[in-house]
Amino acid sequence: MTTNTTNTSMQAPYYPIIYVRGFAATMSEIDETTADPYMGFNRGSSVLRQDHQCKPVSFIFESPLLRLIKDHQYVDAFQSGGYLDKPDAAQTRSIWVFRYYERASDLLGNGERVCMEQFALDLRCFILRVRSATCGDDPVKKAAFKVHLVAHSMGGLVCRCYLQNICRHGAPAGFDSNGLELAKKGPSPHLVDKMFTYGTPHNGIEVMGFNVPDLGPLDRFQISNFDRGRMREYLKISKKSVAVNSLDGAFEPENCFCFIGSNYKDYNAFFNLSKQATGPASDGLVMMANAYVEDAPRSVAYRSHSGTFGLVNSESGYQNLRRFLFGSIRITAKLQVKKVDLPPGVKQRYDNGDEVRGSYYFDTVTGVRAGPNYVLNERRYNHASALLRTFNELINEQKPVYLFTGYLTKDARQASDQALMFMIDFGVRIPLFEINRKFWFDEHFEGFMYQEHITLAIRDKTIRYGVSLQDGIGNAPHPAEITEENGLRKVCIPVGTDVNAKPGFQGHIELIVDDWN
Repeated sequence: MTTNTTNTSMQAPYYPIIYVRGFAATMSEIDETTADPYMGFNRGSSVLRQDHQCKPVSFIFESPLLRLIKDHQYVDAFQSGGYLDKPDAAQTRSIWVFRYYERASDLLGNGERVCMEQFALDLRCFILRVRSATCGDDPVKKAAFKVHLVAHSMGGLVCRCYLQNICRHGAPAGFDSNGLELAKKGPSPHLVDKMFTYGTPHNGIEVMGFNVPDLGPLDRFQISNFDRGRMREYLKISKKSVAVNSLDGAFEPENCFCFIGSNYKDYNAFFNLSKQATGPASDGLVMMANAYVEDAPRSVAYRSHSGTFGLVNSESGYQNLRRFLFGSIRITAKLQVKKVDLPPGVKQRYDNGDEVRGSYYFDTVTGVRAGPNYVLNERRYNHASALLRTFNELINEQKPVYLFTGYLTKDARQASDQALMFMIDFGVRIPLFEINRKFWFDEHFEGFMYQEHITLAIRDKTIRYGVSLQDGIGNAPHPAEITEENGLRKVCIPVGTDVNAKPGFQGHIELIVDDWN
């Protein structure tokens, strides 16, 4: 592919993109990934998981690499058999692949495995290399220089090691920091604008419910990179009270997006053993509960960790990526339940002082207009990915339920309508209650007690909504009352069953809308 080396100014949000691939266990896997110039970022897919008849259907997703080139005028940074290494020779809108496994391969390296701290130091060196290629010695460009980090699986942990360890504490003792522009004391600029992770085990990897162990010298494949004790070490987490999946003040959580998979069935690595060890509520390798950074925006898709139906080679993943990096508007949604009406028999026992327990599953699917082959977020009971909250959390503790964060882009507006359209499919399942720690089957029926399709139309000064049962799908005739605070627009969309329904619930979805980029 011929690269146009015309230089452009360093202007947000179109910074250089650096892709950081995931884990390779065996030396043959390391050599295989080393032999791939783009290390997987160039891989697409040609089938959707299934159509309405549960059969695979053809749909071409070219790859994140090609779509960024087509949709956002990025160029790849390879030319004439190598990187564009001449100072000020590469465009700002350029895509770079951090080939960190190359030094450890038999193919192009010395065959010696490298620790996470060294990978993170290598990333620092690579970022400075990208700065030189895009900025040269121009002080204005260098002052404005930033990159977007896009990482799959362990690549996200390499990025976190760079942000949380190297940029805050410098090179560890015994490691070479020559030429890395790291401060002798105190933090160094990390030069990162945003980070997007696909299926990264931010809280480690679990097998059969147990965190993988740190085997020390016996660990031939460096599985300990996913042991929470070892993670605390290379992430340099400040206190025991700070969670492993915390950025610990090194990077703003809102600038880190986590894309999470829920399809464990189609992950066939490790002779199909991995998906059997993790099971539902995972992507076949990483449990959903371990795949996000604390307080960071995130979404879920019915995709596996990698493979034909993987996270990186998916339209849903790409749409979340491009909207997070370049979008115009951010929407954060939370559910606030005001009232839950129990079935009559359960209500009577509850009023009599019996212990009542029940968990509510919330299905949430979000998408945009003219996006027929993808959704931005998909959490379904049938995929074992629905949100789960207990009766006590909803009613006694009044905890809001975080639903999703999504991003809209103004270039998706249609000429006939300047609104940014957004939809939410929302459903609440009937719980299987327990009374005095015994299942209560009387009057119990499986299914949803509430389902609704909500359409939102967001304009510069107004937000309107519609509900399908009343207004039809795609219509948003009702003006929402907007509360503005600190540049944020907040609206509440009422949801719930009829007030006389038993079981039933009433509440609202709170949407916070603000400018992004």
